[in-house]
Amino acid sequence: MSDSTSEILLWPEGAPLAKGAERDDCPSITPYLVQANKPVAAVVICPGGGYWLKAPHEGEPIARWLNSIGISAFVLHYRTADADYHYPCPLLDAQRAIRTVRCRAEEWNVDPDRIGILGFSAGGHLAGSIATLANVSFAEGHPLDAIDSLDAKPNALVLGYPVITMGDGSHSGSFDNLLKGQTDPAIRVRFSLERNVDASTPQAFLWHTADDEGVPVTNSLLFAEALTKYGVPYDLHVFRKGAHGLGLAEDDAHVGKWTVVCAQWLQAIGFASIPVTAP
Repeated sequence: MSDSTSEILLWPEGAPLAKGAERDDCPSITPYLVQANKPVAAVVICPGGGYWLKAPHEGEPIARWLNSIGISAFVLHYRTADADYHYPCPLLDAQRAIRTVRCRAEEWNVDPDRIGILGFSAGGHLAGSIATLANVSFAEGHPLDAIDSLDAKPNALVLGYPVITMGDGSHSGSFDNLLKGQTDPAIRVRFSLERNVDASTPQAFLWHTADDEGVPVTNSLLFAEALTKYGVPYDLHVFRKGAHGLGLAEDDAHVGKWTVVCAQWLQAIGFASIPVTAP
């Protein structure tokens, strides 16, 4: 079904604002490619971890699930606070990932007009930032190349228990890690993502649990409310009960159905190429 390769550096000659040349200084994507006789949809995956680290169970297992429904996947290794990286580095890395997949779409048998982004928790905030601030330049003062001229806006957005708001229900730790050292109030307000939604925001799928104590469900509800305001199509699924950070939620028979309904949504929007049956 799929073929995974080694990590591909997003900037082979060194990333903007890099502090060194170790792995954590070098953002990359790991492809999980579907073998098909025509171009397929692709999704860039942003694992969560509070902008401090990246949760492994929200990376490769998600890519394998996407492969199972005919979607190529790219797990993003973005820079985080545990290696002393903060704004704008994660945003630079995620924009570059979308642009790299678009640039190499023919090589990877990907449809450049069907590239989505998926994120969990703080990775959901990163994915949502790219979807709502896609072509904002976070690289001012740094050299650009041909890849950076490409469109960074994804065609679809999938958010699992995402960090969204800096208002009520905010996950302050994620914002502290992302925005360390930023004193401009405008920058901090900018990353309350429900404020950034407009009619051009990509169609979205959101899921959360109602009793999430890590990132309150308010975050997804606020984002959905903003999508409603601007007429952007979306699915929203709130499950009755479940801990934060479940990933595929394979050990929870109820919450684990998010993958089924998400796959059906991906099929409905023309991303999933393998028929999805009802649970």
